[in-house]
Amino acid sequence: TVDMSVAKAVIGGGLAAAVYFYAPSELDADAVVRTVKPFCYGMALFCGGIAAIAAVGTLVLGSMYGSLIEGNTFKIDEYVHQQPSMAQRAQVVLLNRLNVGSHVANKSASIALEDAESPFVPSLRVTSKAGSRAGATGFKAPAEAIVVGTIRMGFGHHRIAYAATSWALGAGRPTYFHDLLNVDSPEAQLIIDMDKLYSKGSRMATELGGPVEKLWGMITKNGDENSLRVFYQMAEHLRPLMQAIPRSTPIIATHCFVGMLAVSLGFKHVINLVIDNYAQWFIVVPGAYNLVQGPSNYHNLLRMGVPADRLVLAGHWIPKDLVDNIEFDCELRKQRARARQPRRILIPVGGAGAQKTFVSQFIQALGSHVAEGKVQLMLNAGDHEHMRVAFAEALAAIGVSDYAVVDSMEGVHEYAERLRSGVEPTHAVTLFAFKQYFPAVATTDVLSRVADVLACKPSELAFYPVPKLMIRRVGDHEAYSALRASELGDGTLELREVEDAMAYIAQMDAGPDLLLTMNKCIVSNKKSGFYDGCKNAVALATELAASSEKSLPFLAN
Repeated sequence: TVDMSVAKAVIGGGLAAAVYFYAPSELDADAVVRTVKPFCYGMALFCGGIAAIAAVGTLVLGSMYGSLIEGNTFKIDEYVHQQPSMAQRAQVVLLNRLNVGSHVANKSASIALEDAESPFVPSLRVTSKAGSRAGATGFKAPAEAIVVGTIRMGFGHHRIAYAATSWALGAGRPTYFHDLLNVDSPEAQLIIDMDKLYSKGSRMATELGGPVEKLWGMITKNGDENSLRVFYQMAEHLRPLMQAIPRSTPIIATHCFVGMLAVSLGFKHVINLVIDNYAQWFIVVPGAYNLVQGPSNYHNLLRMGVPADRLVLAGHWIPKDLVDNIEFDCELRKQRARARQPRRILIPVGGAGAQKTFVSQFIQALGSHVAEGKVQLMLNAGDHEHMRVAFAEALAAIGVSDYAVVDSMEGVHEYAERLRSGVEPTHAVTLFAFKQYFPAVATTDVLSRVADVLACKPSELAFYPVPKLMIRRVGDHEAYSALRASELGDGTLELREVEDAMAYIAQMDAGPDLLLTMNKCIVSNKKSGFYDGCKNAVALATELAASSEKSLPFLAN
C-alpha cells in the first residue's frame, strides 16, 4: 500500500487541479480571478505532477526493499516490532544507495589481519590490514583474548575504546584494539566518506548557528526505526573488515557499526557500549548486549522495545587510571580550591574540530582572569591545525604571546606529573597540539586528572569524573548528556552562551564551595559504581566467554 502521506499528496494535488480547471464560468467576470486563476491552475498542476512523481518514485524504491534485505543475518523489522510503510522502505533503499553507492556487499570476503604492540599503550595489540605495518605479525588471537572494536570517527568512539582496553589489560586479558579504518579497503572508505559529511555538518552547525544549527540538531535527534535499518544495512557491506576474527572472541564495540557487523557475522559474544544519554534506535545493536551509562537511557530503550535480557545499566565509560585515582585527584583539587590557587581549566576540542567560535570567545572572556593569575589554561587543539591557529589568535587577542607548547605524548605525561607533584606550570597558558591522532585523544584523559575544571561540549566527556562546565553542544542529543552530569553533581547543565559559562567562573571566583561540592559528588558517585561502565563491560565479556554458547533472538533461519 502506498504510504498515506503520498496518497494524500496525490489526491490533494488532483482535487486542487480539478477545482481550478472546472471553476464556474461566471467567476471570469472578476478581473482579479482572471489574473490569479491561470497561476493557481498552473501551480495545482505542478504540485499534482510532483506528487505523482513522488508516488511513483516511492512505489519503485519501496518495491526494492525486499531484495535489499534478503540474505541479511538479522531481521531488523521484527526487532523493532514494526513493518515499514512503503515510504519508509523507499527511504531505506534511497539512503542505502547514497551511503554505499555502487559498492556491492561481498559477505564471504575476508581481509587478512596483522597486529603489533601499540607505541603508546604497553601490552595493547593494535590490528591492521596484513602487510601495512612494519614489524607486525599475523593476527592470531588466543582463546582468552578480548577485541575492542571501534571506528576513528571524531574522538569519542576512540576515547571510549581506549577506556575499555585499559580495564581489559588491567584484568590481565590479551587485548586487541581493532579500528575498522586500520583495514585499508573499499569497505573502510565507505565509513570515511560518511564521517566527512558528519564532521562537515558539525562544523557548519556550530559556526553558522541559527537555522543551520537547528536543522542539524533535528537530524542528530531523529534516530527512529528507519535509522537502525539504514545503519544495519550498511554494516552488511563491512563484513570483510572483521571476517578474520574468530567468532568465539568477545567483541566490545564502541561504535554501532562494529557491533552490527559482528552480529551480522555471527559472533557469539557481542557487547555494545551505547554512546550518549539520548535513546535512539541507531545506537542500539540488535542481538548484542547493549550497555548504557545512565538510567534514563535504560528506561527509554526498554520502552522502545529493546529486550530486557540484552540491556544492562553498566555505568560510565571511563579509563581505569581515572577511576582508580578519583579520591587522590579530588583531594588535590579540594586543597587547591580552599587555598584559592589558580584554577586550572582544561579546554579540549572534539574530533570534528567544531566549536571554534565559541571556544575562542570563551578564551577571550577569560583574559582578565589569566592576567590576574586566577586561571591557568590548558588548551588541547588535538590534531586540528585550524584549531591550533584559532587558539593562538584568541590568545593574541588577550595579549598572551608567551605560552608553552607541548606536541608529544612524552611531554603531556611530564607536564601532568609535574603538576601532580605540586609544581606550578611554567606558563599560565599551555597549548597542546599534535600531528598524530592518539595524542590528540589521550591528552585530554591524562590532563583530566590534574585539571580543576574541564570545559567541553557535552559529548563522551560529559560522563568523566572531573568538575565540568558543559559548554555549547554540537547536536541536540548532547544536551541530555549535560543533564546527566548536572544530576550527578559533577557538571553543569549546558551553557549555550559564553556569558553562561562566565557566570560559573564568577561563582568559582566568589569561593571554593562549587568546586568542593562537585569533587565531593565525584567521590560519592564512585562509591555508587557510576564510573564502572568499562569495568562491568570487561567483566561481562569474560563471563560470556566462559559460559555455554547461547543463540541470539530474531536471527534469520
